[in-house]
Amino acid sequence: MNSIQKELVKSTVPILKTNGNALISYFYQRMLTNSPELKNIFNMANQASGKQQNALTGAVLAYAENIDDPSVLINTLKSIGNKHVSLNIAPEQYDIVGTHLINSIIEVLGADANSDLIEAWTCAYNELASIMIGIEAAMYEKNIQKKGGWKGWRSFKIAKIVSESAEINSFYLKPTDEKEIADFFPGQYISVSTYIPELGHKQPRQYSLSSNSNNEFYRISVKKETGQANPDGIVSNALHNKKVGDELEVSAPAGLFYADPESKNPLVLLSGGVGLTPMMSMVETNKNALQQNPTVWIHSCRNENVHAFKDTIEELNNEKTWLKSYVFYETLPDTETNAFEGRIDLQQIKEDILIKDAKYYICGPAVFIKVQYQSLVGLGVDRENILYEEFGPQLLSLN
Repeated sequence: MNSIQKELVKSTVPILKTNGNALISYFYQRMLTNSPELKNIFNMANQASGKQQNALTGAVLAYAENIDDPSVLINTLKSIGNKHVSLNIAPEQYDIVGTHLINSIIEVLGADANSDLIEAWTCAYNELASIMIGIEAAMYEKNIQKKGGWKGWRSFKIAKIVSESAEINSFYLKPTDEKEIADFFPGQYISVSTYIPELGHKQPRQYSLSSNSNNEFYRISVKKETGQANPDGIVSNALHNKKVGDELEVSAPAGLFYADPESKNPLVLLSGGVGLTPMMSMVETNKNALQQNPTVWIHSCRNENVHAFKDTIEELNNEKTWLKSYVFYETLPDTETNAFEGRIDLQQIKEDILIKDAKYYICGPAVFIKVQYQSLVGLGVDRENILYEEFGPQLLSLN
C-alpha cells in the first residue's frame, strides 16, 4: 500500500466507530446468504447474539487505526490465527470474505465509496489476508510436524462420559484410527464439530482441554446450557445428548492461553463457572510435574451442586502442599463448608495471592474477567503477568 491509500483507510476510522457494526452485520448477512457453506464454520450463536459482529468490527477498526504498522497487532492476529487453524480455515476462504467485505463497503457507503477508497481498502484487506495466511500456514505446518499431530478435522469417538456436576459432563475423546494424538499445553483448547439437525448443517465449538496432556485421549468438560434457545448453547446441549461410541470431528489443540509446564513460576488461577476447565488441566499437569509449582486456585460458581471437580480439588488441596484453593458460592450449602459466600473478593485473600514472580490466569465470562483483572491490577499485580481467556470471540477492553 502507498501512503495515500493508508491515509484513505485511516480516514474511515470515524465511520467505523459510528457505523461499523451496521456495516459488519450487513457483510455477514450478505456472505452467509451467498456462501451458505460457511455456516458450517461460523458460530451461529455468536452471529445471533452479535458477538461475532462486535469482534470483527473491533478487529477491522484496530487494523485501520494501525495501518502504518500492523505488527503492533501481532499478538491479536496470532490469537485469531489459532482460532482459524482450529476451524481449518483455508486461504481460498479469505478470497470469499474479501469479496463480500469490499462489496458490503460499496453497498453500504453508496456514493461515499469512491473508486480510490475501495482500491485502498482492497489493498488493505489483501495485505491483512496475506499476513493471516502466513501466520496460519506456519501453525498448520507445526501441527503436522508434531508427533501425533494433524491438519484439519480428524474423527474421534466418545470413549467415556463422566458427570462432574449437576450441569457439566466430561467427554473422553479417542481417535477412531487408534493412532497417537498430539500433546498440548495446559490451558489450550480443541474445536469439536458435529451436525445439528435443527440448523441443517454442522457447527463447530471450541472447548478447553480439562486434563493433563497424554497420548491416548482428550478430555473436554462441557456445561449443558439449560433453557437456552436455538442456536445459543445448541452444540453444548447436543453433546450432552451424545452417547459413548458416537463420533465427532476434532481439530488439533490450539490457543495462546496456557501455563508453560517447564516454567517454575508460581500460579494463581481465577475461574468462574465452567471457566475452571483450563485450570483443571493446569492443576493436573502441575500434579505430574517434578517441580510442582506453588499454586493458588480461586473458583466462583452459583452453588455446590454446579461446582465441577469439587471432590478432586478438595482432595488435592488436603493432600498436596503446593496447592491452596478457595471457593466462593453465591449460595452456601446448608452443611458446614469452607467456602466464602458471594462473588470473589480478592481483598479477603490478598496475602495468599500476592506472590513474587507469580503468573495469574483468569477464565470465565467477560464481566468476571474484567472484574478480576482490574482487582489484580488494583492490588499491584503487573499487567504483563496477567493472562486471560474469554469463551467466545469478543475482544475484551480491560482498561
